[in-house]
Amino acid sequence: MNNWMYSLYALVLGIVAFFTGEIVTFIMLGFILIALININTTLKKIIKKDDE
Repeated sequence: MNNWMYSLYALVLGIVAFFTGEIVTFIMLGFILIALININTTLKKIIKKDDE
């Protein structure tokens, strides 16, 4: 997925979290999402470097 799709996903989660009152859960899920994106990006770089 592209960065704009991650932003859209976070925006939708933020709206749902606001209306349900789960702001802390939204923040924790945001940290998890950021960590997973960083892991995915790092693994892609390693694979690309390994293929060369």
